[in-house]
Amino acid sequence: MSFPELALIATVALLGPLLALPRGWRLPVVVGELFAGILVGRTGLNLVNATDPTFTMLADLGFALVMFVAGTHVPVRDRRIRSAVGSGALRMAAVAVLAAAAGVGIAAVFGSAHVPLYVVLLASSSAALVLPIIGSVGLAGPDVLSLTAQVAMADVLAIVALPLAVDPAHAGTAALGSLAVLGGAGLIFLLLRSAERSGVRRRIHRVSESRKFALELRIQLAILFALAGLAVWSHVSIMLAGFAFGLAVSAVGEPRRLAHQLFALTEGFLGPLFFLWLGASLNLRELADHPRMIALGIALGVGAIVVHGVMRLLGLPLSLAVLSASQLGVPVAAATIGVQQHLLRPGEPAALLLGALITIVAATVAAGRAVAGTPRPR
Repeated sequence: MSFPELALIATVALLGPLLALPRGWRLPVVVGELFAGILVGRTGLNLVNATDPTFTMLADLGFALVMFVAGTHVPVRDRRIRSAVGSGALRMAAVAVLAAAAGVGIAAVFGSAHVPLYVVLLASSSAALVLPIIGSVGLAGPDVLSLTAQVAMADVLAIVALPLAVDPAHAGTAALGSLAVLGGAGLIFLLLRSAERSGVRRRIHRVSESRKFALELRIQLAILFALAGLAVWSHVSIMLAGFAFGLAVSAVGEPRRLAHQLFALTEGFLGPLFFLWLGASLNLRELADHPRMIALGIALGVGAIVVHGVMRLLGLPLSLAVLSASQLGVPVAAATIGVQQHLLRPGEPAALLLGALITIVAATVAAGRAVAGTPRPR
């Protein structure tokens, strides 16, 4: 990979913010970045090589950071969320049961052996999408708190379950690797909490701020990369490492200055590069060669909306139920793992992303309708 290629990547990645600019659309930035990757990658002009080792390594760094930031966005410390855990857990369990039935049905229709993967996808929710949408349109109230708890728990469980679902033949190895990564993240949480309570973190912050050392950023990146290395060594997706570490930081409390630094590093370069790499690595022409994969993507997207929409029967407003169906991290991770390890059929990674895009469109529409029906904070 050369500097001209990096310049091209950084330039075309601006399509993400440009498409997200109109507030009425409420499109996530990643949609434009994925489209930019499709445009310059295997499907389109073939201007970048997604198999380039440097490109792939930078994309892995971006993936780890994207999932880390998503984990820090889960409001673990918010006491109001804890009060809504019961209703959120009930709806999450109901969604899981319906997703299991729908996943078996979809797999049977399309002759696929990926039943566990489809179940996880249908049951998942994206905290990285739902929480920013809730904040941006000012949604509030008991139903929104219950939704937040449901989405956060579903996201965590789906991320843990995904490595087991993608490759069931190696589920035992993946389970042990997942336990190792989660155990490492738990140990990191204890160390961070001890540093916070003893005042060590504040002393490091003062020295770093006065001397312009960016020590907190350096330390967090070192921990993140070490945990990602453990995930790779134990044959688990770095998605779990990034998200688990993000949850640990969220539970302790992320310093605002560090949050700004990580936002700049992730959203400014490595995050867009990852989504552009993912789009570039997909060959959507395979969908034309395998039209059943288009139908599969539609079935997964519509199926997720229906499964979550049924929560209207458990008291959640339909607009919020549809909003909870929005997916991003889990299908992106499934497509990434499938591309890297050749576990999916031709066209299937693109089908997974097509399903996710359908849920994003539905969530965008649902958010607009929820504004009128959900009470706002006074």
